[in-house]
Amino acid sequence: MSAIKGRNTKPELLVRKFLFSRGFRYRLNDPRLPGHPDLVLRKYRSVIFVNGCFWHGHEGCKYYVLPKTNVEFWRNKIERNKLRDKEEQRKLASMGWHCITIWECQLKPKVREQTLEALVYTLCHIFLEDRRIKHYEPNEENILIAAESKVSYNNL
Repeated sequence: MSAIKGRNTKPELLVRKFLFSRGFRYRLNDPRLPGHPDLVLRKYRSVIFVNGCFWHGHEGCKYYVLPKTNVEFWRNKIERNKLRDKEEQRKLASMGWHCITIWECQLKPKVREQTLEALVYTLCHIFLEDRRIKHYEPNEENILIAAESKVSYNNL
């Protein structure tokens, strides 16, 4: 398993080339963020994970099939990967980051264009929503001004 690459995989390169050609700029594997996301788009406050279907246990995918030998080892390993992925995404969300996961099977030639266009749409939507003007309407009923006393006292 030492020959398994964690960076610059073929699916990751596809996503990177597409985003760069569309004008998106990103950082790779930022060590300051939990989980070292594959792509970090600071302007969009978004991180992208490009996951392999087997290694990250993509349920319902034809590429996620447990090996016939040493089944217990592989089941435990993939479960640990899935738990780690959820925990990292929870931490990133609590820090205010939008987490996007792209699966290896979504980058196969038949559905690649649709997946990448959906990614661009999602990033643009996130950008616009984060910068939308939010109107503030105060609740007039329960406002106390600092100079007002809450309880009136009797003069002694």
